Amino acid sequence: MSEDSEWTALENEIAGCTLCPLWRGRNRTVPGEGNRHARVMFVGEGPGAQEDLQGRPFVGAAGQLLDRMLESIHLDRKEVYIANVVKCRPPQNRTPTEGEAEICLRYLRRQTALIRPRIIVCLGTPAARAVISPDARISAVRGKWIERKGFWLLGTYHPAALLRDERHKVAAWNDLVMLREKLRELDMEAQDDEVF
Repeated sequence: MSEDSEWTALENEIAGCTLCPLWRGRNRTVPGEGNRHARVMFVGEGPGAQEDLQGRPFVGAAGQLLDRMLESIHLDRKEVYIANVVKCRPPQNRTPTEGEAEICLRYLRRQTALIRPRIIVCLGTPAARAVISPDARISAVRGKWIERKGFWLLGTYHPAALLRDERHKVAAWNDLVMLREKLRELDMEAQDDEVF
């Protein structure tokens, strides 16, 4: 099966998913979007109201802040891949339950296997719990690189949390600087690996 066929099959599966109760309240599934060969993948917890209407991740106020955050370290949204743990909007934008996240994680794992990013940035505690550790808290894992199975994992605050509480913006900026530096480090390693 070609890579394009795998993506089409995955997105069709997500669009028709009825494995957890979240499908009943959705307008559209939000599989994710961006560069399918991205070095960096951002993972949030789940779609909000705007995302549910448009079928695209991070398009509301938090998404606009994420775009500005990326620009601040000279990354364009088109260079990265952006997804969520759950692909349907939880009612009233509540946090996805552990069961909902576990069911939907199969899709995120397949996306990650197709993209093979070097870095996965977890935006908020639910994403960190799905990707880093079931008992992870952003306050404990942010600002620290974790290497696992060839991926570099980094937790940071969700842009929506930064909109609610600006006191975390300095810490989030420090995490972005770490991301920028890790990308430079990976670029240097790639240059060192070149034979000619």
